[in-house]
Amino acid sequence: MDLKSFSALEWAHKFIREHVKPGDLCIDATAGRGHDTALLCGLVGETGHVTAFDIQSDAIASTNARLAELGYTDRATVIQGSHSTMGEYAQPGTISCITFNFGWLPGGDHNIFTHADTSIAAIGQGLELLREDGIMSLCIYYGRETGFAERDALLAYLRTIDSKQYTVMICEFANRSNCPPIPVLIWKGK
Repeated sequence: MDLKSFSALEWAHKFIREHVKPGDLCIDATAGRGHDTALLCGLVGETGHVTAFDIQSDAIASTNARLAELGYTDRATVIQGSHSTMGEYAQPGTISCITFNFGWLPGGDHNIFTHADTSIAAIGQGLELLREDGIMSLCIYYGRETGFAERDALLAYLRTIDSKQYTVMICEFANRSNCPPIPVLIWKGK
């Protein structure tokens, strides 16, 4: 791994690769361009399944195109809707991994972005959906006029998660400029 280009997303993907196995059920809460959805589909194999969410039709189209290109369309359900509805699509204690990338769609309209209220609701639902030893990966992208408010709300919320049920690790790049993303890892288990 090239440490000069090491990113929050690469760190999250390493964490995910070490935990997700064939047959697992996973959620990509912010499908974006489909990179995390495709990663999860590759890891769960033919016997697992991934449910992906995004509110933007452009993101849904990108994700579906990526999955079709890789032959993963039968391993995923891509839903145009808020990640705050994920609890309607899975049973508590069944999900191995949930991944989030907060902020805006890469290459998309920066006026459309995630919001603290629905993001916190989604994290809360996701914690209930995780199975024992399940994981959650969050990359908090922030900046511009609105990203700081969501960042602050998410970081405050994460500190309130029950330490008897979950381990929450918040990391930061201490020497990178221009609002570097904040990677967060959560494990469910005693």
